[in-house]
Amino acid sequence: MKKADPYLNFNGNTEKAFNFYKTVFGGEFSFLQRFKDVPDNPNVPEDAKDMIMHIALPLGPGTVLMGTDAPESMGFKVTPGNNVNILLNADSEAEATKLFNGLSKGGKVTMELQKTFWNAFYGSCTDKFGINWMINFDYSQR
Repeated sequence: MKKADPYLNFNGNTEKAFNFYKTVFGGEFSFLQRFKDVPDNPNVPEDAKDMIMHIALPLGPGTVLMGTDAPESMGFKVTPGNNVNILLNADSEAEATKLFNGLSKGGKVTMELQKTFWNAFYGSCTDKFGINWMINFDYSQR
């Protein structure tokens, strides 16, 4: 496995939170994408278009703090416990599949493992102990 990173969900204030984290940790955002920038996604509700779909702030060598807005208009409900995920960056599709199948066994799949528009093989689940996992293999890292 390449690495594990914290991934935070917010109820519409991701940008404010990450600007705060930037003052604490320093550095610059390595990635920022809004929901309105997602290709071929006409179903983004008007109130979510300017919200953050994905943001990344490097914290140091090998660690990145990431986050997203989780708007209720898109079916999300942020509560303590579901606002923190562990993102595992796998070395291959096979490793991603093994990790996903292992962690989701006896738990709940929230997004099936699949190829995505961001050029990754990705899925998410909550394990049988209530821990949220995001499994990702980035095809550009081959």
